[in-house]
Amino acid sequence: MINCLRLICTFNGAGTFQQVSLVPAELRLCRVDRFFDSGTERKRKLMIHINRFLVPLFWCLLFTAQATSVLDAEGFDDDTMDVAIGGCGGVYLLASPGELVIDVYKRDRNRGGRTTELRAILVGPDRQVLQEAVIPDDEKPAGHGWGEAQHVRFTTTVSRKGIFALNITVSQDRYGSEMAWGFQTNCKKYMVETSRGHRDERRQEPIVLLNPSRAGDVCFVPREGKFDMEISGLSNTAGELSVFDGNDELIQTLAVDSQGKTTHSFPAQTHRDALPWRLHLPSYQATIQIDGVTRWDSTDPYVNLPCWTPDPTSYFSLLPYRWLLTPYRTTIHAPPGEQRQTRFRLHNNGSSPTTIELNLEFDDQNWPVELSSQQVQLAPRQAAEVTATYCVPTDGEAKVCHIRATPTDCPELSTYSTLRVTAEPPLASQPLEMPIVLKPYQHENELYGYQRDYPSENQMYFDVENRPCLQQDGEIATLGDEHWTQSDLSSAIEYCDPQLKGQSIKAASTKIAFDSSNGMYVLARAGGQAVLLHSVNRGRTFSAYAIPGPEKQASVLDMEQFSGHNVSDQPPAIVRFTRTATDSKLKWRRLNDLELILPKKNNGRITFDHSVLISKSCIGLSSHSGIPSSVVSRGDKVHVAWGQATDPAEQVPGVPAYVVTFDRRTGQLGKPALVGYGPPANDVHNSPSITMDSRGTLHVLCGTHGQPFPYSRSLATNDASLGWTDPVTVGDGRQTYVGLVCGADDTLHLVFRMWRQGEQPHPASHHATLAYQRKPPGQPWEAPRVLIVAPFSEYSIFYHRLTIDRKGRLFLSYDYWSTYWFYRTDHQGDRRAVIMSPNRGTTWKLVETSDL
Repeated sequence: MINCLRLICTFNGAGTFQQVSLVPAELRLCRVDRFFDSGTERKRKLMIHINRFLVPLFWCLLFTAQATSVLDAEGFDDDTMDVAIGGCGGVYLLASPGELVIDVYKRDRNRGGRTTELRAILVGPDRQVLQEAVIPDDEKPAGHGWGEAQHVRFTTTVSRKGIFALNITVSQDRYGSEMAWGFQTNCKKYMVETSRGHRDERRQEPIVLLNPSRAGDVCFVPREGKFDMEISGLSNTAGELSVFDGNDELIQTLAVDSQGKTTHSFPAQTHRDALPWRLHLPSYQATIQIDGVTRWDSTDPYVNLPCWTPDPTSYFSLLPYRWLLTPYRTTIHAPPGEQRQTRFRLHNNGSSPTTIELNLEFDDQNWPVELSSQQVQLAPRQAAEVTATYCVPTDGEAKVCHIRATPTDCPELSTYSTLRVTAEPPLASQPLEMPIVLKPYQHENELYGYQRDYPSENQMYFDVENRPCLQQDGEIATLGDEHWTQSDLSSAIEYCDPQLKGQSIKAASTKIAFDSSNGMYVLARAGGQAVLLHSVNRGRTFSAYAIPGPEKQASVLDMEQFSGHNVSDQPPAIVRFTRTATDSKLKWRRLNDLELILPKKNNGRITFDHSVLISKSCIGLSSHSGIPSSVVSRGDKVHVAWGQATDPAEQVPGVPAYVVTFDRRTGQLGKPALVGYGPPANDVHNSPSITMDSRGTLHVLCGTHGQPFPYSRSLATNDASLGWTDPVTVGDGRQTYVGLVCGADDTLHLVFRMWRQGEQPHPASHHATLAYQRKPPGQPWEAPRVLIVAPFSEYSIFYHRLTIDRKGRLFLSYDYWSTYWFYRTDHQGDRRAVIMSPNRGTTWKLVETSDL
């Protein structure tokens, strides 16, 4: 319970001050920005920065600058900030009842002219947003060097102990290389988690310190086995560095060379009894890499958890009890008087067994809630569920309780989750006012009362009787008359080819296909062997057939799935992409052999014709978002669409998109047709997508990476070789990841990621949206409509998958993914939601089982 909340913001040199007092009945987000008159020099400079950022070349230069400067540890010379940290991330605080005060500082480096606006968000143990504030860019010109420190203060009254979080992100600087941030707090126990934006490479989170005028420490949990420590960027006056154990006994002295570097390998034999270890730096300027702390391998116990603290007395055992109790917060909407159950997940992240004590706490008056267990024992890395049973209140008021979790072997660490129950009907049951604007730590449940009552790990498909199914954690989930049922893929195998006996079966694609007699098909693997699974009873049992041809680790499988008007009597056509080469000079250039594989029914079994080589220079397949369709068929005609790699020396406007038709009856492969180019060239993201309408006309969107999609259609029905319309772009936005289906009335429906620049709710930078477009038959493409807005600026992705049922209703599954590791890592599991449109994309709602 937050009894009082106030925000004090001070901006050095500007004389700006704002205080906001908040009470529990009026919690709201606070954002503090400098005010710009239309004629001020400040606004003029700001607009110059924004316009520069819009230029594609500047994007390229920005990425290069971020990639090369992340390890730069050139600090400033005064001691305004006790600790000056490079990179983004945040702090976890184990706060006890009383007043909690956190001061956040920022200094801009002013090297490249970017608008580096720091966003700080304070959340409680249940991830309720308590405060949010912005420290703006200091508006110094490029080349100015370090600016003055700016500062915000968060204060709140803590009524119950738990793990709070302070989230730090920066606009136009997802790697945190253009500013330094720091903090001070009256909380005695806290851990820093250095977590920048992602890179498309092995993750590393070097600890960058930027205050050479002070001495300081880095306290960390050492890996059990041998580990290396590498430190660079040290001041030439740093002197020797020292490493101590938790008892303050010296373990190692590290000499610094003339280049400001030092390295050391710590053997496994060095004891780990006293934690944390402490690295002492006479000058608090360095870039520090520690195996098991800032970079990891698969054997590390705390992969991707770069936690440390500058103060050994602030250390607490966060890592073994990470994600101790989730979800952190959930709201249940149900009819009054109805008995309900809500499940919570307990997790032991440590390497030793532990016992978790559970208790209920209430804000005011108790109300009837029962836990299925008051004590749960967990083995290392084990999870278990506990159920809260309750009755929905009938008096019209929402009821709240907190489930407290406390490890018996570490009772000083205790935190809680919050359950809120109300009889109010959820907004999720009604058509939504689009777009859905996600907020940090406030997604569909918090905003709309959305509670998934169906499996949702992947996208839904619909059999010929329009019954939904999907793949869910190695199982096939199907909806019967009333309930969802799951069948494990491996244990459901009733028949298999001899070479597959005794092998574990795992899904190789999230797609599910059906033939005209309602046979179900799933792509899988058994060891290194590609497999096609076939079920005649809606996934209760399967027959497993080995797909012929040499299978390599670099092979990717795709198959035809229903996209609106393609229902075949035969099993789905399969395409196999086998990578044969990469390009060290062009990151996204790949070379693949593309094969068409055609299974067929034969006396109750599935057999295969010889594969057909389509291309030896296919760029590959990008299918994590949009799930583009590589193949579509009607009757004996099978049509394959793919993107082609080109010679880097060749000047082409993008990835060439080709379509070719294969005739099952004659066994003839037609002449490939070039239908358009998806910019930029030699980029594996640019997978085209193909579908067909009710007449058999083929429709193709060329995939792009941040450019408008080119669209083309065939001049003849059910044949790719007789000409195509000139490609036209479907808009002028920055589009990526095609999701394309064709409606019952032949309207084309498209969902994709689209970037927005300088707009609310992220005016200081760019942000991602999930957008929708449609093309009614005979009409041009309509303007994009935004469906989902990301809660953070900078890079984001939605892992969206668009499917269509046999009635022509649209189903869009998505899972928001932020570039910022601090935010992503804090939430265990997916955030996937499903929305649907029953009226050709006009309105959308969050899906409930009753909609299916």
